[in-house]
Amino acid sequence: MYDELKTFMTLVEVKNFTKTAEILHLSQPSVSLHIKNLEKEFQTKLFIRSPKKLQVTATGELLYDRAKKMIALYEQTKQDILEYHDCVKGTLKIGASFTIGEYVLPSFLLSLQDDYPELHFEVMIGNTKEIVELVRSYEADIGLIEGQTNEKELAVYPFMQDELVIVASNDHPLVHKQEVCISDLQNQIWITRELGSGTREYFNHFIRSNGLKIKSLMIISSNQGIKETLMRGNGLAFLSRHVIERELKQGHLSVVCLKHPPFYRTFSYLYAPTMKSKKIVHLFIDFLERKKM
Repeated sequence: MYDELKTFMTLVEVKNFTKTAEILHLSQPSVSLHIKNLEKEFQTKLFIRSPKKLQVTATGELLYDRAKKMIALYEQTKQDILEYHDCVKGTLKIGASFTIGEYVLPSFLLSLQDDYPELHFEVMIGNTKEIVELVRSYEADIGLIEGQTNEKELAVYPFMQDELVIVASNDHPLVHKQEVCISDLQNQIWITRELGSGTREYFNHFIRSNGLKIKSLMIISSNQGIKETLMRGNGLAFLSRHVIERELKQGHLSVVCLKHPPFYRTFSYLYAPTMKSKKIVHLFIDFLERKKM
């Protein structure tokens, strides 16, 4: 049934028999047979077919949600059997929010791979909201986020502190002031991340808690995009020091010296409780705990 479920999940996602066959390297009749076998097994219709589109039925949606968990459990069992023979092998699927995935995680993975050369990593990068969903749906074994989550089904633990700073181009008027007050930030141009991002969450909190008015707001769903815009314009941005480390060293951006205590937030890891029994997940958690800062 494993192959049938994989075929079914792919078909739900791409909604096309031909594309499903190409992705799974199957013939189109084989795809149709897999779906017929599942409909017979569960005694229900999984798709409504029409010349223009393929629609998933209500019971099809139910099976899709359960199938993701069944496939995850199957793959975990397969991994556990490998680990029974004292082999740290297989693939660890990590979901990471942008700041962590692009600027913090790479050095972690290189260090871990030195110790476990047969361990493979698959990293999926998105905003905090997207990473929580990947972990909740078992598409990622573990997630690393920079924002907050109220997801009660998941275990969430801190692993690192991160400093946020106000950044601007070297030509921005506030960069040349020895000391900047909160009042100097009134009616400024800001560049920030999209809703769902941990950095945006912190930015919104900062603006609200200090009663700041924004002259104009530009939303860019990429740290690199924000940095490039800052270097070419006259805006401000709240970014992690990890994100701007290289630009500060090369003299391409500057930090605004705000008369205020440093801004810190917490990076956290999260996982579905059933995942902690997976040896490579447990190993990765131990590694994060040893690296705590």
